[in-house]
Amino acid sequence: MLFLALSILVPLSVGAYQGISMKGEVDGWYSRLRKPRWTPPGWLFGPVWTLLYTSMGVSAWLVWRSRENKRELVRPMALHLTHLALNFAWTPLFFTAHNLKLALADIIALDAAIVATSRCFREYNASAAELLQPYLAWTSFATLLNASLMLKNPGGAPSIR
Repeated sequence: MLFLALSILVPLSVGAYQGISMKGEVDGWYSRLRKPRWTPPGWLFGPVWTLLYTSMGVSAWLVWRSRENKRELVRPMALHLTHLALNFAWTPLFFTAHNLKLALADIIALDAAIVATSRCFREYNASAAELLQPYLAWTSFATLLNASLMLKNPGGAPSIR
């Protein structure tokens, strides 16, 4: 149960910290970006990421408890940590560095890492792989949004008048 708690609480804590620490950028720089009409409302991100981080944690836990010999889990846990690292890297690349191109490269790598993790997890527990599908769907949508923002804002956010 400790692994389950850590698998959920660590991503939730990092996500909450990033959300709180980036509020100024969201209200400032991000608010001035030209956005597509299909950009989700800001209030949606917190609840969605809470559900996604929880499902990621449960997914990792299902794989973790699938084997008595934890050495057999090096590959799936390495993939899990890789997608988490790419996930956590996106926020500062996008909101702090304002580097839409590098953020896009990161999120494309994240999409690939989620696919690889899901495929690997399927070998250990089919439900664990299925729990990652909403995460992949949301991140794929975020990839399109990131690309659209990059195309609509080639010089960065418009200045305040």
